[in-house]
Amino acid sequence: MLEIKNISIALGAFKLKDISFDVRRGEYFVILGESGIGKSVLLEILAGLLHQKTGSIILNNKDVSHVPIQKRDVGLVYQDQALFPHLNVRKNIEYSLKCKKLKSADTKMKISEIAAQLGVEHLLNRMPGTLSLGEAQRVALARTLVSEPEILLLDEPLSSLDIQAKSQMRSLLRKINQAGQTIIHVTHDYEEAIALAAKIAILERSSISQTDTPDNIFHHPKSAFVANFIGIRNFYNGELKKESVTLGIFKTNSIEFYIATNANAGTGNLILKSEDITISKSCFESSAKNRFPGKIIDIEPARLGIEVTIDIGVTISALITKNSLEKMELKLEDIVWINFKATSAKYIEVN
Repeated sequence: MLEIKNISIALGAFKLKDISFDVRRGEYFVILGESGIGKSVLLEILAGLLHQKTGSIILNNKDVSHVPIQKRDVGLVYQDQALFPHLNVRKNIEYSLKCKKLKSADTKMKISEIAAQLGVEHLLNRMPGTLSLGEAQRVALARTLVSEPEILLLDEPLSSLDIQAKSQMRSLLRKINQAGQTIIHVTHDYEEAIALAAKIAILERSSISQTDTPDNIFHHPKSAFVANFIGIRNFYNGELKKESVTLGIFKTNSIEFYIATNANAGTGNLILKSEDITISKSCFESSAKNRFPGKIIDIEPARLGIEVTIDIGVTISALITKNSLEKMELKLEDIVWINFKATSAKYIEVN
């Protein structure tokens, strides 16, 4: 349906280069990247508000690279909603139908239908300044969707909402997509991406570094940036050598980890989940194949506990409970032992 081919643009010191990806009809496609990386600029290029220096945009087998926004059949909803403050909700929604020259009865019917679909029918006579952020976002969606765009472009649609409103909006966006609407959604929030996306593209250093399903990105990140961005703290590049058919030694810097793998010897990446690493104040015998001493260099709260970062020659992060932290009386600069089983490590071959 949509093919983005080698899009590049330079705006002063800012640039995007060689952006390429495909979006299928009815797909929920999320572009994930840090704030300021260019996600909104990319959406504006897709919408026709900005024009790329090189590359092409193919929509339904037609090159729309230089087609203006009003003829491109896409709808863009900004993070701040951009509702017209002097028009009530009904008039805001109606604005998108002005150029269609519909009969009055047809316009009223379309507004009623989309207002009911998005749950804003009770707000039609309200002014934008009296709406909550969640209500304003629904109205902005209604104003865009009433014109039935081929593709809905969403610029950080959940970033300004509270927890309850975010949950409600995610549910609404899923329903809109399940009804057949193709959506391209940009965000810096990985949890938001995996809650909604069928496909995710990672925007890194001005270009797309990885495009895949949320599950494949989580289990096979292709770079340390991607791994850290999706919450994997322990990601290492290195060399694998074989000890046996199912056991290998992975070397990164001067550290060697025993790992359970069927992979062939060669270059690859290693992932260790923070929750699979245990910390002790002294070395003790256990079934864990990997045991290393190191110094605590950071302790910080995490969503599911306390993340302790230890320097063992490489930095490694362990997730423990607050109770464990207090019981062991761990603090910065302490020398501790970390342990993990060979089966806890996940090795990814580099093709």
